[in-house]
Amino acid sequence: MHRIDVHHHLIPSAYRERLAAHGIAAAGGRELPDWSPEGSLEVMDRAGIATAILSVSTPGTGFLADPGEASRLARDLNDETASLIAAHPDRFGFFATLPMPDVDAAASEARRALDELHADGVVLLANARGTYLGEAGQEQLFSVLDERRATVFIHPADLPAPAVTGIPPFAADFLLDTTRAAYLLVSNGIRRRYPNIRFILSHAGGFVPYASHRMAVAIAGESGRSPLDVLDDFSSFYFDTALSASSAALPSLLAFADPGHVLFGSDWPFAPEAAVQYFAAGLDTYTAHDADLGRRIERENALALFPRLGTATAIATPSLPNRIRGAVTRTVMRGVTRLAAGA
Repeated sequence: MHRIDVHHHLIPSAYRERLAAHGIAAAGGRELPDWSPEGSLEVMDRAGIATAILSVSTPGTGFLADPGEASRLARDLNDETASLIAAHPDRFGFFATLPMPDVDAAASEARRALDELHADGVVLLANARGTYLGEAGQEQLFSVLDERRATVFIHPADLPAPAVTGIPPFAADFLLDTTRAAYLLVSNGIRRRYPNIRFILSHAGGFVPYASHRMAVAIAGESGRSPLDVLDDFSSFYFDTALSASSAALPSLLAFADPGHVLFGSDWPFAPEAAVQYFAAGLDTYTAHDADLGRRIERENALALFPRLGTATAIATPSLPNRIRGAVTRTVMRGVTRLAAGA
């Protein structure tokens, strides 16, 4: 097992109960899946994942209208997750939850989580209660993150608009949500003013790699900057492979992104194990003739961001049934992806 998974969610029981009390049983159009630390570890063993960096997915704290409640929930989530990491330091890291759109509270919790809890970074939703990451008024938070050379994992949320009947938000709207945040971070100069922040975009960056030239021309027209400079800002992002390691998406992503900025991601448990294995097999198939690229995406690029993960002790060999099940699943999924690539 060698993979480092930067896109792996947790759903603590207390958080699930808090969501249920507000009538929330789904996220992104998907019913909240079952989750436990033991379940994560079993899937990780079968998928060859040595370490997963945990994060709370949408809606984060954004379902709470009261800023004080949101801040307390973020604090509770981070304390609980830090305790879990302390119990499994070789298998888990975590991105701390911040109570956006309250910038002051988010900056304060970022300081606490990074300085005291030793979080590996923070997770920020592309939009929180309709306020997009990168909008005006967020300088205090970005200053705190830049001073600490923090890694920021950007995860999509439901768009601040009604969903379209027949299109679950996770299938298409999530990609637009991430793209909107990336656009604002570039167009409003955040990438330039805070160069020490390492931003990871979920799901291969949404539409960023494929629409980057179009967006660069738009921003250049508004700002007078060179489109090439704008493209440099877009390509400075990091990108995970969650639900995106296909024969169609990977060539486009790697034609745009720095190969050192592409990271393995699974999106478990919102992506079921079959999907995790399918896209992991897609990555294996794509990198079969470039072992160095495969090692970089699956582990080495993440170690450059999170060097503490390289000091983990040897991981115990999974149980024989887990190894057999994982091997069979990977073999089947690789066959499926090869057929799809050749179709």
